Amino acid sequence: MTDRKLLNIELHRVSAEEYKTLPDSGIVLVLDNIRSAHNIGSAFRTSDAFKIDKIWLCGISAVPPSAEIHKSALGAEYSVEWEHCDDTLAVLTKLKQEGYEIVSVEQTVNSVSLENFKPIKEKKYALIFGNEVDGVEQEVVNQSNYALEIPQFGSKHSLNVSVSMGVVLWHVRYKRG
Repeated sequence: MTDRKLLNIELHRVSAEEYKTLPDSGIVLVLDNIRSAHNIGSAFRTSDAFKIDKIWLCGISAVPPSAEIHKSALGAEYSVEWEHCDDTLAVLTKLKQEGYEIVSVEQTVNSVSLENFKPIKEKKYALIFGNEVDGVEQEVVNQSNYALEIPQFGSKHSLNVSVSMGVVLWHVRYKRG
């Protein structure tokens, strides 16, 4: 097989200003106490790739400007809208009032396996990802409409939070109908 990689100029990238004028996706991320600035940077980069409307950085989550965030985000912290709030539950209350379906990405007793989740185009989704060690706080899970779980087959049953974001965001963006 012979195939040529695309050059950067062939990727038709939009500027950060143009990005902000693209249609909304109806998807926001809520990052619940994610301690690693590199994971926050990855969240920005992945959110930019899938045109996520906003990132809520909650609790102890690192916030821009940060060299560590920038290293992973590659500048996506300038294109994706974000806001910090100490209280994740306050953010969920606001998002519920705005009509978002609140979804924790977490392993729970009644979680929905990702392959069985059929996102609806007309719905808005707030996807919550949690701390690298403790996951999404139980109080936050309790305020969610439901939990999504990524099916796994190995012995760890754990993915890095930035990897989880990529898997879930791809599914939600491309399976919305």
